[in-house]
Amino acid sequence: MSVTGKVALITGAASGIGLEIAKEFAAAGAKVAIADLALPAAEAAAAAIVATGAEAMAVAMDVSSEAAVDAGVAAIVARFGRVDVLISNAGIQTISPIVDFKLDDWKRLLAIHLDGAFLTTRACMRQMMNTGGGTILYMGSVHSHEASPLKSAYVTAKHGLLGLARVVAKEGAAHGIRANIICPGFVRTPLVDKQIPEQAKALGISEADVIKNVMLKETVDGEFTTVADVARTALFLSGFESAALTGQSITVSHGWHMGG
Repeated sequence: MSVTGKVALITGAASGIGLEIAKEFAAAGAKVAIADLALPAAEAAAAAIVATGAEAMAVAMDVSSEAAVDAGVAAIVARFGRVDVLISNAGIQTISPIVDFKLDDWKRLLAIHLDGAFLTTRACMRQMMNTGGGTILYMGSVHSHEASPLKSAYVTAKHGLLGLARVVAKEGAAHGIRANIICPGFVRTPLVDKQIPEQAKALGISEADVIKNVMLKETVDGEFTTVADVARTALFLSGFESAALTGQSITVSHGWHMGG
């Protein structure tokens, strides 16, 4: 089970979980394509990986744009010849009660999470069907299985990814394409750091209480999931070459959520 020599496209990989996955894959011998809306940051991340002796490239990609996704995947194939692994990681968060949720904000979040997953999946599956298969991983969340107040769009999107992963697993099976979804708990990324004061204000509690009594309340050890926890899980699933693991939801949450 190895990703050595494989080509991995990671969306939203200029920072946070995506960047850690890119580093993990590069260290394991994969060629990585760092796709992000922020091209300068993606280029800096790719340059840092190349400096370690690995192969990497940066791709400007708005995952909600059909043209941008198709062009980005074409650029990766032109450079590396194929795509073996897709990690659909790009995402945003919007905190708001349903009654105050702006429709434009709802549509934007769903476009990035769901349209982005669909468009990158379609483009990569078309490549994988011609090259003997591959692996598609979606970055879900414990919120693919649970719900929290103030996160209606996010919870809806993450539940949607669970369904997409299962359909891709069934449609892709005949072509050697496996699909799974990783469901992290709270990971201390800029996305989560931004939520802490937002939730404190919305709930009328302190930021410390948000961390202890909202975000980490249900964990077994009161610890955040780390980007390394998620990256190692992605590496394992990508290197696992049997359809014994496809259509599965793998929760990485320090025991916050236990179950399928």
